Amino acid sequence: MSIHIVALGNEGDAFHQDHRPSGLIRTYLGRSPLVSGDESSLLLNAASAVARPVFTEYQASAFGNVKLVVHDCPVWDIFDSDWYTSRNLIGGADIIVIKYNVNDKFSFHEVKDNYIPVIKRALNSVPVIIAAVGTRQNEELPCTCPLCTSDRGSCVSTTEGIQLAKELGATYLELHSLDDFYIGKYFGGVLEYFMIQALNQKTSEKMKKRKMTNSFHGIRPPQLEQPEKMPVLKAEASHYNSDLNNLLFCCQCVDVVFYHPDVKDIVEAHKIVLCAVSHVFMLLFNVKSPTDIQDASIIKTTQDLFAINRDAVFPGASQESSSNPPLRVIVKDALFCSCLSDILRFIYSGAFQWEELEEDVRRKLKDSGDVSNVIEKVQCILKTPGKINCLRNCKTYQARKPLWFYNTSLKFFLNKPMLADVVFEIQGTTVPAHRAILVARCEVMAAMFNGNYMEAKSVLIPVYGVSKETFLSFLEYLYTDSCCPAGIFQAMCLLICAEMYQVSRLQHICELFIITQLQSMPSRELASMNLDIVDLLKKAKFHHSDCLSTWLLHFIATNYLIFSQKPEFQDLSVEERSFVEKHRWPSNMYLKQLAEYRKYIHSRKCRCLVM
Repeated sequence: MSIHIVALGNEGDAFHQDHRPSGLIRTYLGRSPLVSGDESSLLLNAASAVARPVFTEYQASAFGNVKLVVHDCPVWDIFDSDWYTSRNLIGGADIIVIKYNVNDKFSFHEVKDNYIPVIKRALNSVPVIIAAVGTRQNEELPCTCPLCTSDRGSCVSTTEGIQLAKELGATYLELHSLDDFYIGKYFGGVLEYFMIQALNQKTSEKMKKRKMTNSFHGIRPPQLEQPEKMPVLKAEASHYNSDLNNLLFCCQCVDVVFYHPDVKDIVEAHKIVLCAVSHVFMLLFNVKSPTDIQDASIIKTTQDLFAINRDAVFPGASQESSSNPPLRVIVKDALFCSCLSDILRFIYSGAFQWEELEEDVRRKLKDSGDVSNVIEKVQCILKTPGKINCLRNCKTYQARKPLWFYNTSLKFFLNKPMLADVVFEIQGTTVPAHRAILVARCEVMAAMFNGNYMEAKSVLIPVYGVSKETFLSFLEYLYTDSCCPAGIFQAMCLLICAEMYQVSRLQHICELFIITQLQSMPSRELASMNLDIVDLLKKAKFHHSDCLSTWLLHFIATNYLIFSQKPEFQDLSVEERSFVEKHRWPSNMYLKQLAEYRKYIHSRKCRCLVM
């Protein structure tokens, strides 16, 4: 590999030609540590023309093994006498150096007006260096006399040099002398930078030519395109908080009422929700005994605030035909009872917004002492056994368990007879549950328990078409807003149960679980697994799981080579088979190209260009 440099112009002083030192190019080649070659080998050709060489050719080695060819043309007559040679020199150059003496203004303007336009037309994205050599005469004299002014007029100013560099898109250098600093570090540094750039460009072009040559000598392996992007399944936002909060306002499945003899209004509530929040209500409704709680302050709060009314007649309530009337609880504190509706709204919201509760209580109770007394009682009701009761602890507990914590506390009552008011019969076994939670979380069950159906008046309700394990997972979601199926088959069974009871968010959770499980399987496991993916697709379609069925079709198409070898692949419908063939990966075109390439490789008995 070689680098061709063309140097144009005379950097010597026109008035002192006999005493000028060696030229810029020869000085650089003789001093640069990156250029190797002795004095006799540098000068190969010097053609004389009227005591001036037309051009001098130097050859040396740079960077160890790179051939460096330099044509130094000190006179511009070559552009007039031999235009063909000069054009070839400029056209074949990797770097062009234009040099002039700063004290020869006449020659500078002659070159600028006559020869620079010619060079500009011949340039083809070649880096150009403009070197202004010498120290300007009287440059440092502040005198303004006519003699000094005339001296300055004979020098080429820096502004003129920079303007010339802008016209050519060149790099402008001022070399006040040809010493080691200006030649080796300044001029040499810039020149060597452009030499490295030229080497990089030639190497890149050589690699491109080699690739093009290889492409002509053999068939390139086919490019495997990326498979189509799988459909994105968006999860449905949880409405667990609002479901339980709405339970308070709909007044369905009420099993406890609070009242005070001196307060006109009564307050309805649900034992299961209150017990999920407070140990005071667990003690009041006999879910736990004083021995289980072992906290004297909770026991005292229960005894001081509430008492169960066992009388048959309920003050202020109409006679109901229900065989199981709600439990009647007397609130001993009239002020607390007057604010109980706000307190229950605060509890059912699950957010524990203490500031809002204080504002609601303050609207009803003008006295600040009464407000503090009611808030203190609420803190006592929500107290955790064994911990100090204060508002700060309550707020800390709220920050640690934000928004809603029934999803963990309600799990305590899952599949347990405590406070249960309905029993499901499944596969010969029974599963106790709580109507309030079922009504709040499932619209189908809300209609079933509150409509003119047999289930509305029956305690024992049979369930068909669902296994006990699947139904328990379904109840777990209703109670806790989460579920964790054991596998893809269990998730599909749970999805069918969710579709039966119209719980759309649980359907989406099951869809996401199935998709995540299938995506995480390596190809070897997909090929060996016993799960019938086509049967899974048909079940998803039958139970209106459109997102899952669309995703499964793309999944079969993306893993075409695996699933097309399985016998259940033949069970796809004509429409499904057409979709899979259209979106299959890898495509038929790629497989044909791959077969042709393999045939070519074996016929030529040559190596693969890639491997």
